Amino acid sequence: MGMRYYFSRKVILHYLDCALHTDMSDIEQYYMKPPGSCFWVAVLDGNVVGIVAARGNEEDNTVELRRMSVDSNYRGKGIAKALGRKVLEFAMLNNYSSVVLGTTAVKMAAHKLYESLGFKHVGVVEHYALPGMTHSLLERMFFQLRYHRYRLQLREE
Repeated sequence: MGMRYYFSRKVILHYLDCALHTDMSDIEQYYMKPPGSCFWVAVLDGNVVGIVAARGNEEDNTVELRRMSVDSNYRGKGIAKALGRKVLEFAMLNNYSSVVLGTTAVKMAAHKLYESLGFKHVGVVEHYALPGMTHSLLERMFFQLRYHRYRLQLREE
């Protein structure tokens, strides 16, 4: 159990460090300036309780739902669903044909949320590697991820 904790912590901390040095380090540049992209913050009683981003892809006319996160103290209150609906509304207003997302979430509640928003599970990648994973034998023994892909078709092209 100790090894599982060690590798989980190591990989997750590296992933967070990577995120905080890429798109999350400059939200305006990554999500507010590019056409077809946006970023929303859920605020309750003056506190940030959730976030979500949308990143458009003109090549295939899709928008990717990214970075959805709700503070653990505020989960189960409909905040994630409201954020997800905001992305769907954004996609429809901007004439995207579909919304896609990928997740490594292990909690079934996350998967049920996506399905309740109308997303269909379209595939899974076993043994998914996050940035910073070394693929060592010990790491593979104690820390494995599945990457689930979802798609919501808004209209036919």
